[in-house]
Amino acid sequence: MKMTAFALAATLALTAVSMQAQVSNHTINERKIDQQQRIGQGLRSGQMTAREANHVEHQERAINREESAMRAQNNGHLTRSDRATLQHQQNVESRRIYRDKHNNRVR
Repeated sequence: MKMTAFALAATLALTAVSMQAQVSNHTINERKIDQQQRIGQGLRSGQMTAREANHVEHQERAINREESAMRAQNNGHLTRSDRATLQHQQNVESRRIYRDKHNNRVR
């Protein structure tokens, strides 16, 4: 049993590293577009309810406002730390979109 849990944990860790490598190739703006498309597709297919989509959209707007504030502090640029913060927030929202699309709630 312990070996199975260890194997599962190792697989999940490798998957997370792989996903992080794929995500790091996307710019912040490309991720915004991708996530908006995922939300739209979820609504069209019925995988997401309007309430779920509104919640995710609200979170996305908050990230966008934070990005704007970060850029305003640095003459339109993002620091490495700013990018890491925004990427983390986008990762959280990406997981939320996935969970909402796969939670068996339909419109």
